[in-house]
Amino acid sequence: MAQGTEHTIKAFDDDIGQLRGLISEMGGRAEAALTAAIEALVKRDNETASRVVIEDKKIDALETEVDKLAVRVIALRAPMADDLREVVAALKIAGVVERIGDYAKSIAKRVPLFESRRMIEPISLIPAMARVATEMVHDVLDAFAARDAEGALRVIERDREVDDFYNSIFRTLVTFMMENPKTIGEAAHLLFIAKNIERIGDHATNVAEMVYFAATGHYLADRERGDNPADPNEG
Repeated sequence: MAQGTEHTIKAFDDDIGQLRGLISEMGGRAEAALTAAIEALVKRDNETASRVVIEDKKIDALETEVDKLAVRVIALRAPMADDLREVVAALKIAGVVERIGDYAKSIAKRVPLFESRRMIEPISLIPAMARVATEMVHDVLDAFAARDAEGALRVIERDREVDDFYNSIFRTLVTFMMENPKTIGEAAHLLFIAKNIERIGDHATNVAEMVYFAATGHYLADRERGDNPADPNEG
């Protein structure tokens, strides 16, 4: 292999490693933001909630770094096939992780809106729901870093667990509001928070679908139909 080719491959590998590192840092910050936002909610800790809102700017800045690096890699390295899929996936995933950070910020912003420190009983389900969503985010970014298609599929399977939590919380809070009309304001905020967590689960699922495509070259919908896009004799 020519020395120039070796240098080009190493430079590309370095860029991909940097992209993965930036995505990993974004994901870690988004996970931490969600965990802190839920902790602030449970403890009615306005200071922690405020810190989550401020820290979201760092996630936004990392997304900008990913965008610039991905564009540079495509322009200068002209990646093909598997490599191009990974760069494009990183670009899309960064946008999704930024949205996850925004949902955590939205939860944190609602913490000061609770008028009392009295705990509404249905809130007990929300931390458990958030833990599942946080694990999904963590696991799907691990799958991206490892190009692990099966790991991505396992994340997708867990989305139903988050949806079940949301449906249970929705029913519980609606019943609670009917029985305790004075709590309608706070219960409504909890419904919005639960919906934000449910959307985080959806976003983790979207990332998992991107990871699956980046790793295999196949769309998940094709797999579910039993199609094989790589087989020229198919159909």
